[in-house]
Amino acid sequence: MSRRGRVVGSLAGALGVAAGTAAVGILRQQRAISRRAGEDIPFGSLRSTPVTVVADDGVPLHVEIDDVEPVAAGGGPVDRLLRRAKDDTPPVTVVFVHGFCLNLDCWHFQRAAYRGLVRTVYYDQRSHGRSGNADRAHSTIDQLGRDLHQVLAEAVPDGPVVLVGHSMGGMSIVAFAEQYPELIGTRVVGVGLISTTAGGLDPSRLLLPMLPARLAGPVSRRAMRTLHLGHRVVDSLRRAGGAVATVATDRFAFGGDVPRGYVEFVDEMLAATPFEVVADFFPHFAGLDKFDYVEVLGRVPTSVICGTADRITSVGHSRKLQSRIPGSRLLECEGAGHMVLMERHELVNAELDQLITAAAARAATR
Repeated sequence: MSRRGRVVGSLAGALGVAAGTAAVGILRQQRAISRRAGEDIPFGSLRSTPVTVVADDGVPLHVEIDDVEPVAAGGGPVDRLLRRAKDDTPPVTVVFVHGFCLNLDCWHFQRAAYRGLVRTVYYDQRSHGRSGNADRAHSTIDQLGRDLHQVLAEAVPDGPVVLVGHSMGGMSIVAFAEQYPELIGTRVVGVGLISTTAGGLDPSRLLLPMLPARLAGPVSRRAMRTLHLGHRVVDSLRRAGGAVATVATDRFAFGGDVPRGYVEFVDEMLAATPFEVVADFFPHFAGLDKFDYVEVLGRVPTSVICGTADRITSVGHSRKLQSRIPGSRLLECEGAGHMVLMERHELVNAELDQLITAAAARAATR
């Protein structure tokens, strides 16, 4: 195994062919020659005109869409290569689904990398970010699957789609696959599952980065009692212990040393999520049991990605997912934590290059 990652499995041979000529990768790497995508852009500053998608229970979901930009005209060999690569790639839309207590801005490095190259859709899940708040009865993983379906219906009404989910976003995709299996292989032509699971999760792990230190340990024995303290009390205690909370975020979100700005950015997203939202969703993680429904994802190219030092959804969950999804790939990022999409964004984006290209190739042959 290499120092930073390893890949096992296959996409029925598709990615092996696509790796050398990935059209998306050619475009992205050409642009990256002059700068490291995302490193020179302030976190949270990548925006597009928002649209609102109304979920089936009336909750408004904040959605942002980045459309494809034309390749500049020119007569040089690089210009011709880029135009040909884009012409040869069928239009696909990549929908990114964020994790628990985060928001769409967590995809900063992916958004910077793919902006203008691939049509992408980002949205804040219910009760997160700029989306509307749901009541407790509708704060469930199954509801998140229905929300994703509604986003596709309104923001991506036609054309092939690649779904990429992190943590709870991956669970949303699994719920979607359970509810709408007929769309896997028809509308949905590729899936990326990052730092996630379909069941067997110890939900107390999700609380650790979000609780003030005086409430955090030992969470495994006191989690439910903590929730009953009242969300306003917990919110005020967390704000009062901001410095300690940042240390907890560093420990549980990342596997190794990362720039301080990464930690502060993630901590800001966590702190912006009211603890009432945590309390509403918390009971549903323990009961999650959907491994029997992931086999359908084997119909399309699927990449499973995780850090080997993930303290929230350990790499064992990703290995189990890969074993249950025929033909899927597994990328293990050595030493990375739960926020592998930031901590190892270059590795993650390289895997997504291949996933998107394989999915586009599949869409072209339907």
